[in-house]
Amino acid sequence: MAGRAAGATGRPPLTERRRAETRMEIAEEAVRLFAAKGVAAVTAEDIASASGVSTRTLWRYFRSKEECVRPLLTTGLELLTEHLREGRDERGSLAEAILSVPYDDDATSRLRTLGDLLLLCREEPGLRAVWLEAHYDAEATFAAVIADRTGRPVGDLAVRVEAGVLNTAMRIAVEDWALRSDATAGPSLAETVRRALRMVEAVEKR
Repeated sequence: MAGRAAGATGRPPLTERRRAETRMEIAEEAVRLFAAKGVAAVTAEDIASASGVSTRTLWRYFRSKEECVRPLLTTGLELLTEHLREGRDERGSLAEAILSVPYDDDATSRLRTLGDLLLLCREEPGLRAVWLEAHYDAEATFAAVIADRTGRPVGDLAVRVEAGVLNTAMRIAVEDWALRSDATAGPSLAETVRRALRMVEAVEKR
């Protein structure tokens, strides 16, 4: 996750916010096109045109057309790790810290787009690779947070295993939610993640 410049408000610079907004707009248009036409039928030029940017700009932000969806997959993870870093002096397990995060889980169009994307990831190998890569990177971030909270080396086996367990639990929870994201009833995304993490805690306490 990009670092933030120091300032009175603690917010990222305007240019950084605009860049993040542009990346997210591209991601949402990419998902819309992929869902409508299939990944193979959509070109980078199609995504750029739908997003109102040049193809050159799109390639500055992303390495492939499939990677255009990455901002949708990583935003929640980035907000979560930021929260954990800010609370790094808190006691208790990382799972407990994650459970304390005040999730904003309104039924927004972005959540629906995320659900559509995760369903596509099941059928499209290129998108699935981006999803798994995002979690591979997140696992390293979780390990760094655990090491910082516990004073253990980031390469310690126990640190890496704890990070991997938490990361996998969260990935499976989000995928489980996506399978029923069109349902009118059932646990929300936030509650599904919390249930998965409570399962991890229950195993750790046995």
